[in-house]
Amino acid sequence: MRRAVVFLVVLGLPLFSGAAEHGPVFALATPTNSQGEWSFDEGVFGRNTSLGSQASVRELMAYGFTPHLTVSFTLPVVVGNTTPPPTRIQPGDDFESTLSWRFQHRATKVGTRFESTAFAGVAAPGPQSGFAGIAHTTNVPGTMFGVVSGMASRSNYVWLGSTYTKFYEHNGDRRPDVLDYSLVYGYRPLKWRRPPDKWDWRLFGELVGERSNRFQQANATVANTQAHQVFLGPTALGIFHNYTVSFGAQFPVYQDLGTAFPKEHVRFAVNFSYLLFQHGNSH
Repeated sequence: MRRAVVFLVVLGLPLFSGAAEHGPVFALATPTNSQGEWSFDEGVFGRNTSLGSQASVRELMAYGFTPHLTVSFTLPVVVGNTTPPPTRIQPGDDFESTLSWRFQHRATKVGTRFESTAFAGVAAPGPQSGFAGIAHTTNVPGTMFGVVSGMASRSNYVWLGSTYTKFYEHNGDRRPDVLDYSLVYGYRPLKWRRPPDKWDWRLFGELVGERSNRFQQANATVANTQAHQVFLGPTALGIFHNYTVSFGAQFPVYQDLGTAFPKEHVRFAVNFSYLLFQHGNSH
């Protein structure tokens, strides 16, 4: 599995990379692309469980229509045969399209701003989106809505957010709905504030939670398929010119899983991104 993940990453790096939107790795954040700005992302997001590991190689492309409105598309490839609980905040095996609208952007002083961003999107199950051994699932898309608010300054960042993804029934089958939530604090030490020609780093502490209800199959609820997990861990983000890199790991602090799922031991991620500015736009 490790060789396959490395091979996929090497193939994808020249095209896309991903520490999306200058934010944390796992949690929700408010930033959107500048007007006319493209961002190309690639990341490897892994989940290690008591029955093995799974990794999602995610490629994401986003475009800023205005300084506060961004649309993005996600294409995943999954490596591994483990079937962990449903996830939405951790990139998995669904194809996604999301519209992000930063509806509040208020600067209180130089370098400090309060922001709120709303999300709406579609999650379309791909060829690897099944839950083999647990339940037969439909490929009917789901809809996602959410919001995140917070504060960003030159040295401190705080974001609190949540999204809800609803999946729909088809021929008596339905995937679980998923509620996720996150809280993140970021810190950028004074000594780490560097000009664009040098790496500029910041650290984050990220808390994320996911709660999903049970599967439905042939109009009957599938027992022991509910899940609620909370993860906490450190991450780091570095920015250099138009490039970013971020990485981190998270560990469970609360787990209430149905017996159909293996327990997760750790989640990890490595992201790369490239920002393509147009008409002189920059952050």
